[in-house]
This record gives sequence, structure tokens and C-alpha cells, in this order.
Amino acid sequence: MKTSLRPPSVPLVTIDPYFSAWSAADHLYDDHIRHWTNKRCGMVGLILIDGKPRKFMGRVGLQDEPSGPAEPEVLEQIGLAVEPLTTRYTFEGEGIRLEVSFTSPLLPDDLDVLSRTVTYVTFQAKSIDGQSHQVKIYLDVTSEWCVHTTDQVVTWKRHEQSERLSALSIGTVAQPVLQRAGDDTRIDWGYMYLAYPKSKRIRSAIHSAAGREAYLRTGELPVADDAAKPRPAGENMPVLAAEVDMGRIDAEPVSQFLMLAYDDVHSIEYFHQPLDAYWKRNGASFQEMLLSAADEYEDILQRCQAFSDELLGECAAAGGEQFRDIAALAYRQAIAAHKLVTDGSGRILFFSKENFSNGCIATVDVSYPSMPLFLKYNPELVKGMMRPIFDYAGSGQWAFDFAPHDVGTYPKANGQVYGENKLEYQMPIEECGNMLLMAAAVCKYEGSGDFAKENWELLSKWARYLLAHGLDPDNQLCTDDFAGHLAHNANLSIKAIVGIGAYASMCSLLGMDESAEEYLAAAKAMASEWLSMADAGDHYKLTFDSPVESWSLKYNLVWDRLLELGLFPDEVAVKEVEHYLKQQNQYGVPLDSRETYTKADWLIWSASMGTRSQFERLIAPFWDFLNETESRVPITDWYDTKSGKQMNFQNRSVVGGFFLPLLLSKRTAANRTLMKSGDQGAGV
Repeated sequence: MKTSLRPPSVPLVTIDPYFSAWSAADHLYDDHIRHWTNKRCGMVGLILIDGKPRKFMGRVGLQDEPSGPAEPEVLEQIGLAVEPLTTRYTFEGEGIRLEVSFTSPLLPDDLDVLSRTVTYVTFQAKSIDGQSHQVKIYLDVTSEWCVHTTDQVVTWKRHEQSERLSALSIGTVAQPVLQRAGDDTRIDWGYMYLAYPKSKRIRSAIHSAAGREAYLRTGELPVADDAAKPRPAGENMPVLAAEVDMGRIDAEPVSQFLMLAYDDVHSIEYFHQPLDAYWKRNGASFQEMLLSAADEYEDILQRCQAFSDELLGECAAAGGEQFRDIAALAYRQAIAAHKLVTDGSGRILFFSKENFSNGCIATVDVSYPSMPLFLKYNPELVKGMMRPIFDYAGSGQWAFDFAPHDVGTYPKANGQVYGENKLEYQMPIEECGNMLLMAAAVCKYEGSGDFAKENWELLSKWARYLLAHGLDPDNQLCTDDFAGHLAHNANLSIKAIVGIGAYASMCSLLGMDESAEEYLAAAKAMASEWLSMADAGDHYKLTFDSPVESWSLKYNLVWDRLLELGLFPDEVAVKEVEHYLKQQNQYGVPLDSRETYTKADWLIWSASMGTRSQFERLIAPFWDFLNETESRVPITDWYDTKSGKQMNFQNRSVVGGFFLPLLLSKRTAANRTLMKSGDQGAGV
């Protein structure tokens, strides 16, 4: 699938919040490769065609601006395809076509593979002029991948993993494992690897970025590795390099692959105990994992392609070609803004990071919008998001009757940091509603109340809180905290009402019929009151006490439909969606009537409540935003609908929410099947 969308930033290496590299340019060779924080993590690709050097990736010089030494001539980029698991660039020149693919195998049904810190880089070359050509490819990665700042001292080494695999690695001398926490940060512990199958056709070297120019002149790697170690990462910047001799290329394509990998030693600090990546849970070493990744290359790429094809087909069927493009770009970002680990008892924990927001870890109101992707493919990952919150809230450290916002600052999950734990900076109704909705969704999609039963005391406490405080919320923050405190928030009230209904559904699953009836009746009564309190004629107000001209995206309403609670009449969504279409700016519908910015996840949720035609009309401006914005960053979910500029936030997991239309289409398809069979029941 050739991509017509010009991504604001293209995913290359997308594994976790640290091992993350992107191309924020129209062409792979226009700029340095960058970490999602916009800091440089250099990677350069060169090709020799019959001895003629051309560049296809990155910048050979270390300057951030084009004012430095002249860059080598490029191999012209003629195509870009971004699929859920793979990004493919196509280049042509000097009689050959080169395809360079980056595959991060984030397969949701295989958590061992998903959690591996490996991205495959595949090169495929063929002749297109009827002549044979001698082709060599050079790739290197810099020491910037393993430091927070380039004054940190690094060292490197060569590894002979086995008779089938070789590797080079680089890392800091200090190795401050899990010591650095924060938002705009890079990892400065563990080791960056460049690994490759042993072959007479692949040579490697550890040299310096300055050595790229020597390679361009001579076409030869240094005969010996750089021995001037250790030294600061920014001093004569060290690079790990590989040369792949593709041999004599004719019309038949020739392929080779390399692997970029990262050994992070320990991944997360969980209540002061270090936890390791999921793939380590059975005792595998990093070297064993690398070898497995190499041995399984062909099979994994086939599985990735099959998964991508199926997902893209579903997205096109559910929401059209523009929705397909959006989903393809969002998939890897949604997963790679997390880290998958296990705790001491083997439970899955799936930690998000609030990227360019505040750096919080396991944030509830980030998990809530990201949930649809994981509900669709593996609800165990939703449980993994929730377990840290349950653990913390039940530990005695949490002083409030409502649910916590987070459990720390990434990668330290040692207890909430948001708002310095002051009551006035909390999100009481927001987080209680989120936890109840997430738990009910897991139970619904698994057809079992077991997960709710494990955490019943806390879920019941939070349901009681919503019952007491949820209909007409006091002045407080919600997930849209950048907009400030708000009292009588109509959309937040919906969350409370639907959260109570979600609790009733879990009671029913657990055979607690009396409680189910009590809470369902309460939710229905509250919904009836909401209708009159929020009514503004052809739409519903921002707050219960605001003028009738006020409005907001009522994105929380979609869970009434997904969980099939039947609390609000269909006309609420019909009115709202029709009103949204009247408020649309060049790049989308604002979040509410106060400002011109919006949240992309909430926009897609709100659009999902309309007809297919309305959905496509509402998301088309978001596609335009991604295609045209000057903010060249991994998808931002908070941007201005008039200027098309990023407000903040980038590379956040909330883009998992973009997949919500697939849940609705699944529910619709299931209902059609049941109706044809004469069963009037419904199921997601």
C-alpha cells in the first residue's frame, strides 16, 4: 500500500519509550533520524552502485542545519508506504531500485515477540535498466542512541553471538540503571546493538561519524575497530557500522537484513523493585533473544505482513481510506509508548508513558483513551495497564476514596506524582469512571467477570463515589486538564453515569442481580436528569450552568453504545454529531466552545457515533492536519484546528483510541449475525 498521506513523522524503530526513532522529514535523507523527543539519534544509510556513492538515509555530517559540509548525492526517494508494522521506503537511481524496510514486530497475539527490543532493517535491491550492477549498502548508528546527553562517556565492544550471528554494542560506562526519570529524557543505561547474520557478505566496524566521509571516498570500512575508548559520546562520535555486499544485482530482487536492538538490563522500577522486559520472564538472555529474532526473521515478517494486510482491510471497511491511513500511522506509536514487563508473580504489567505531557507512568486517563486497540487484540494488555493502579490504590499509600491518576514518573512506578497529591489537583470522577469503564470493557470482551472479581472492593468503592458525586461534578480537573478546572461538566457527568452503568454490568456478570438492578436504575435516573440539565435545543451544553451556545465533544457517550448499557437515547448522539459538523474548522472540530484546539482521540470517538458518511466528514480534516501540519513530530493528539499547529503532546499511547471504530463495526457485525439467526440479543 503506497501511502498518499505525508506523515508528520515516520516510524522507523518503535519498541518502547526509549528505543524509538523517527524520520521527521519528507525524505529519509533530508534530516537526521530523531528520537520521538526530537533529539538526534543518528543513523546513516549509504549505497555504492558500481562504486558510485549515494545517500538514502540521515545526514553524514553532524550539524543539525544544512549549512555544514556538503552532503553526498542522494538516491532519489520515489515512494513511502507506512503499514501497521512496517515502514517501506523506495529509492531509484544509477539503474537500480532499492527498498529499505523497518519492521517492528509488535504482534498483539504474541507478547514474546512484541516485547523483544528488536527492529528489523531489510534491504532489497534489483536492477531496473536491464544491466547488472555491483551494490553495497552501508548503515551505521551513533552513540546518541544510548545516552541522555552526549557528554556522557561510552564504551563499545564486538560480540560473536554464535556461529550464526554477530553483533556490535555501545553503552555508557556509568550504567545508571533506572536512575533517570522524567519526560524529555533518553535512556542512558543498557546497550545499543547492531546485529547481523554471519555471512561473508556482511562486514562491520566500530569507528566514528567522521569515518563516513572516508567510506564515501574509499568504499572501504576501517580494517580495525576504534580503540580510543572510553570517551564522551559527542567526542569524535562513535558509530556502529555494517556493510552489506548485495553482490551483482540483476532483475531478480536480492535481500539482506540487519537488526537494531537494545538491551535495557532492567526496564521499570515497580515500588522500588526492578522489573525486566516480558520476553525475559523464562530466563532467556539477551543473546538468546537476539538469536531467536534472527532465526525467526522470515516467519515473523510473513506474520507481520498478514497482520498488517488484515488490519488495513478492516480499517478501510470500517471507516474509509483516510481512516486506514490514520490507523496505519498510529498502530506502532500506540504500543511503543508502553513497556511490557512482568512482576514477581508473573502478572503482565503494561506501563504507558505520558510523552511530552508530564512523563507520568501508568496514567489512568491515558490508558482509557488507548484502550480500544488493546481490547480488540488482547484484553490482557488492558489488564496490564490497570494492575499498577489497583496495586497502588489497595496498598495503603493512597489516601483518597477515588482512583489515582498515575503511579509515578516513567520509569519509576513508586506512587502517584500528579498534582503533588493535593486534592484540588486530582481528577476524582475522571479516574473512577475510567477504571470502571476499562474493567467493564475487559469483562465484556472476555465474557467473564473474573478480572472485576479480583479487584471488586476498589471497583465498588469507586462506583459508590460516582453515585454520590458524579451527576453534577464539583469544580475539578478531568483528562483535558490543559483546559483547566471546570464545574458542572456535562461530558464528565456522562462518564460518571456510564461508569455506574458499567459497574452494574459487572455486577450482573458476577451474579449480583440485586446490586446490578440498583446501580442500573440509578444510572438510568441520572441519565434522565442529565437530559434536562444539559439540554440546549439542537445540542447539549458544555456545562449545566453555561449558556445554550456552549458545547463540547461528548466523547464519553460512546461507551454507552459499546457496553450496550442503553442509558441515553439515540437522539443524544444524533444531535451532537450534527452539531459537531456545524462547528468544524479547517483541521477538525474543536474540543469545546472555549478554544479552537482539539484532541484527536476524542474527535475520532465522537465521530464514531455518527453515520459512516458523518464519520468520514469528521475525520477528513484530521487527515489533512497530519498531511499538512508544520509540526513534524510523531502524531500529536492536541493541536489547533485553525492553524494546524501542535499544542503539545506527541508520540502518546492515546492514539490506540483511533481504533475504536473497529470495535463498533465488530459489534454491528455481531448484531447482524444474531438478528439473521433470529436471536434478538446483542453482543460486542
